[in-house]
Amino acid sequence: MDLGITGRNALVTGGSLGIGRAVAAELAANGVNVAITARDPDRLSNVAQELTRNAGGRVVAIPGDMARPDDISRVITETGIEFGAIDILVNNAGSSPAGRLQDLDDDTWYAAFDLKFMGYMRCARAVAPDMRARKWGRIVNIIGGGGPNPNAGYILGGSFNAALLNFTRALAKDCAPDNVLVNGVNPGPTDTPRWKTLVQQNAKITGKTEAEISAQSVANVPLGRPAQPEEIADVTAFLCSERASHMAGAILNVDGAASGGL
Repeated sequence: MDLGITGRNALVTGGSLGIGRAVAAELAANGVNVAITARDPDRLSNVAQELTRNAGGRVVAIPGDMARPDDISRVITETGIEFGAIDILVNNAGSSPAGRLQDLDDDTWYAAFDLKFMGYMRCARAVAPDMRARKWGRIVNIIGGGGPNPNAGYILGGSFNAALLNFTRALAKDCAPDNVLVNGVNPGPTDTPRWKTLVQQNAKITGKTEAEISAQSVANVPLGRPAQPEEIADVTAFLCSERASHMAGAILNVDGAASGGL
């Protein structure tokens, strides 16, 4: 399927690992020029070089911390210098630790809020006006299954994911008249370094082994396995494309039927 986005320009946050890296690879394979940003400059540079060798679009590394407003402004500016207008934003940077309410202090809540919710909001706020002026844009927020499915052991991440669901749909209503389409993706357990970190955190909190925690997570997925990052990336790239030209405010669960909500 031709996605119709060859020559478009994208920014993918959290683009050096896991889902973000897979999204950047898929977009570049479809001829999109992609700026990837993350906090580790060496790893980011290596990924950009690797993806550029294997794809049709250019991939450039622009290090930045999406919890820092000044970094977000700089990354947006440098992406513009590299490519010109930003047509596509994929918000993916940001992770929240596992833990029950009593396991998490105020500083942990504030740090996660700045990175995950405020990072997504600030990036969207920075790129949306120009997209709206040009009457074309795609914003995809990678959110997570914890938003619609509360879990006491993931109370921090689930709370901010729920806020992002509301944010995504509200922004979609605002931007749709200007052909800027905002959508969200809710991954379930996905075979990434991030998932492995959550397994380790849960094992430490509960006293169970990592193997037990992994097995429990997979047992909640009717499909019987975690997703691969590329499976999340395929859906995300579709939402970035011309093929999804009447999708706005959609939240797509890519979780092997794990979600229990309607």
